[in-house]
Amino acid sequence: MRTLLSRFTFGLVISSLALLLGVAPLRSQEEQPPSDDKPKPAGNSSNPIPLVDQGEQSGQGNDADLIPDNTPLTGVLAPTLGSPEIRHSYWVPGVQWSGAIQSHSYNQTANSSWLVNNYFIGNLSLLEVWRHSQLAINYSAGGFISSDSTQGNGYYQNLVLSQTLQWNRWLVQIFDQFSYLPQSSLGFGGGTSLGIPGAGGSPGPVIPGIGGTYVPNQNIFASVGPRYSNTSTVQLTYTTTPRGSVTLSGTYSLLNFVQSGNVDNDTVYATAGYNYTLTRADSVGVFYRFGAFHYSGEPQANGDHSINVAYSRKLTGRLALQISAGSDFITSRISVNGNSLTHGVSSSAYLSYATHHGGLSVGYTHGLSGGSGVLTGSTGDQLNFAANRSLGRIWTGQINVGYSHNSSLTNNAATPAPTFNTWNAGGGVSRALGRNATFAVAYNATLTDYGAAGCTGSGCTSNQNYQYITLSFQWHTRPFILP
Repeated sequence: MRTLLSRFTFGLVISSLALLLGVAPLRSQEEQPPSDDKPKPAGNSSNPIPLVDQGEQSGQGNDADLIPDNTPLTGVLAPTLGSPEIRHSYWVPGVQWSGAIQSHSYNQTANSSWLVNNYFIGNLSLLEVWRHSQLAINYSAGGFISSDSTQGNGYYQNLVLSQTLQWNRWLVQIFDQFSYLPQSSLGFGGGTSLGIPGAGGSPGPVIPGIGGTYVPNQNIFASVGPRYSNTSTVQLTYTTTPRGSVTLSGTYSLLNFVQSGNVDNDTVYATAGYNYTLTRADSVGVFYRFGAFHYSGEPQANGDHSINVAYSRKLTGRLALQISAGSDFITSRISVNGNSLTHGVSSSAYLSYATHHGGLSVGYTHGLSGGSGVLTGSTGDQLNFAANRSLGRIWTGQINVGYSHNSSLTNNAATPAPTFNTWNAGGGVSRALGRNATFAVAYNATLTDYGAAGCTGSGCTSNQNYQYITLSFQWHTRPFILP
């Protein structure tokens, strides 16, 4: 197991790189003649954020005030609904308490009873905008105190960082997602801000998420204990014609566990794609993706080659749809099913839809994954649905449903491939307490069906139902404007 210091060093390097890249355009800007033009965000790396014209946030749904999302179709980022114009750079500190009432401990012992984990967290959100670049950070860190003495206390960290630079025909995007959680990220703090980094609410820049294919799979609950998850990506887009562009990206992701008995894994991705705009709302693309999957201490390694076609439709402030599908070729260092090369299908779909009183989002992925700390590679499906709606002036309600299916790459008559099915569902309400505070309460349930697959960690069982009642109070200061 790698040490905590190595993770902090890795995160520090990523953050330092982003800050250095952000400073370079600032110096270049100082050398230019003064201009009355306001700084514009590069690459739309954030969704609705504060410190914009209040008329744009009056709730009248004037989509013409939003800057359209220009996330490349063949890249690694999920599409957004657009973003308002940014008037100032700023940072926002905050604090948070969350109480997670759980039916089982994070160690998943079969005879554990209801317990409470009290989280005490500090939050920070930052948005710095220059003429040709933009830096956005949402970060939360703290710990929890457990009522279960056998489980003990623990720590919590969650970071999302983006840096974009744009000049002439080039768009450079750097993203990093890091977390240290006591359990799987699937359903963690669902319906509250516990699983979301940053100050929360309108002050927190909403950074586009990295697509589910590239983030380490954590939807098999047979893996136990705290874990580190990190995904870093660098993406380059070059505009070739008024309608066409080329996108290249490189991504590194890892999932490592504190407790023994789990399977640590890391993956390297490389993609190359071409985007073509059909209309103001529609675009198509084709891309090639390669993935190399490695497992610490295991002889197995897998390679993944896929060629996909993609389609996107974006209506600023209303709809963001992205679909891709194609052939998938999996190579194995150790023969799988008697073959070192197998063929399948890789596909994904993302949908965000907004109304005047709420919205919904749907995500689906199918293909090869790292195995969630249980398997040395798996093929699987994951489906997530979430919806929210205003319940009057200060209350908001939400629901979420998820399902995942994973099967081992190994499948023969002597050793049938184990399968893992996980369901997650929940809902909750939140209430604004003035301008700077929010209270939320939510219920989530996770049901597992792993058959005879068993568990990898000590003391866990194959089939369990997990129930969580989460209460959360979050407060932040007013934004501090940066020069």
